[in-house]
Amino acid sequence: MANKLGGYVLLAWNFVFNHEVSPVRNIPDIAIRHYILQALGLMWATSFSLAIGSYAGFVASAVGHTVLIAAAAVTVATLTSAATRPQLFMRSLGRGKTGEHD
Repeated sequence: MANKLGGYVLLAWNFVFNHEVSPVRNIPDIAIRHYILQALGLMWATSFSLAIGSYAGFVASAVGHTVLIAAAAVTVATLTSAATRPQLFMRSLGRGKTGEHD
């Protein structure tokens, strides 16, 4: 039972944090992959710190939960976009399709 659970935890960990397993693997530029994972990590760290720090009252708690739900939505949207349209992440850099620099 514990071994099976450990396998699920490892699978989930790799799906989110391993750039060769996660949907960000479809983004051709490794630097952009790294940036996306760093941005998601920062977002989650901020979300949890705001949520934990805001448990003093109901309104603050509701705001914290909203931040966590929004962070989950952004993560799902980012990973789905990386899996289905990796070129979306390349356009914002102003690079050409070949990735060549001027």
